Amino acid sequence: MLKLTKKNLSYLAISLAALLLLSSFSPALRPSLTSALKFPLAVFSFFWNEAGALIFFHHNFSQNKRFERENGFLRNKLNEASEVYLENQRLKELLSFKQKTELKVIACRVIGRSADNWSSVIIVDKGRHSGIKRGMAVINYLGLAGRVIETSGSTSKIMLINDPNLSVSAIVQRSRQEGLVTGTLGNLMVMKYLPADADIEISDTVVASGLSSSYPKGILIGTVTSIATEFSGLSRYALIKPAVNLSNLEEVLVVIQ
Repeated sequence: MLKLTKKNLSYLAISLAALLLLSSFSPALRPSLTSALKFPLAVFSFFWNEAGALIFFHHNFSQNKRFERENGFLRNKLNEASEVYLENQRLKELLSFKQKTELKVIACRVIGRSADNWSSVIIVDKGRHSGIKRGMAVINYLGLAGRVIETSGSTSKIMLINDPNLSVSAIVQRSRQEGLVTGTLGNLMVMKYLPADADIEISDTVVASGLSSSYPKGILIGTVTSIATEFSGLSRYALIKPAVNLSNLEEVLVVIQ
């Protein structure tokens, strides 16, 4: 069987060219030459098309790889730009709140969270050297976020208001009904010790009562989402949705007292 080497292909090309040249000078030979060359030309056309397809595939494959690298680079740049934009928006809102509020506050960045499932604690990047002390309230422009429970020179631990170990004396802003808001480790908090005839309704706003010096009076805590009666039937309780999204805090303000 004849191997398709470069030498054989050269001979084949020369032979085909000679036959085509001969047919151009002798019209009588054209039908027979056309019939004789039909199969070789079909084979040549097949291999030519296959070679072209292979080259085209390799070119497209290389180009797609280049496009993928460029798309990945552009996506990373877009994500970075989006993060910078979102951070600027948050800092702008914090700065605006800081300028409007009468409270003296220190802006902090969240650098860590508790790894366990039985507490709700974050760590921020400022501590005693910045004037932060244990017991200080922590807020953002939306409302109350928690309280400082531990400090070092450059960091502080903050217990969030959805932690079961943190309680805040609160009132319903509309009716001035008092109660105690406690965390549940979930997305809702409980306002307890409400009398059976308490004037409280769904969508009522709950704020800090100011009875505790740790939390400035009037700081927004959250909104009432449901109300129920205790098993004893002697008191009621309400579920409160925090005003602050505690699961994605990235910057907070510590209230200096």
